[in-house]
Amino acid sequence: MEEMHLKQKDLASVIGGNNRVSEVLNKKRKLTVEMIRNLTSKLNLSPNILIKDYQLTN
Repeated sequence: MEEMHLKQKDLASVIGGNNRVSEVLNKKRKLTVEMIRNLTSKLNLSPNILIKDYQLTN
């Protein structure tokens, strides 16, 4: 996001709203397959970057 000069609101339409973006960035919610597809398309990323496993925080 930093390299592309994006803010949370720029991803809202891709991920599903401002609250959803916040939850994903704060590791409260994992990315869905649909979110990964949308992000890889919009940001021209490899899906491998987004499918790595990580722990959710409480």
